[in-house]
Amino acid sequence: MSEFMEVVLDVFDAKPEGFLPGGMSLHCKLHYGLDAEAHERTSSIPLKPSKLTNTLAFMFETRFPHSITAYAAELLTRDHDYPLCWDSLERHFSPPYTANRCPA
Repeated sequence: MSEFMEVVLDVFDAKPEGFLPGGMSLHCKLHYGLDAEAHERTSSIPLKPSKLTNTLAFMFETRFPHSITAYAAELLTRDHDYPLCWDSLERHFSPPYTANRCPA
């Protein structure tokens, strides 16, 4: 999957310190989702409806790969360390089988 996300107003609720208005991310054939801190924070709050106000973000997700231009790849504001935000995410499940062994 590929995903493009941008924050238009206020901050992104899952990562308030990371996405400010005008901030965007592009994930193309990469793992993505909540980083470790956001996963722990959102996994410990009660599951109930909540209303977000004064914020606006959008996301496009597709099975087709996205790519960036050479200009975008060379911007000084590009965060080359962004994929490191998942390094501390703990495994919370055990796969029932490995790629080399199918379940019986």
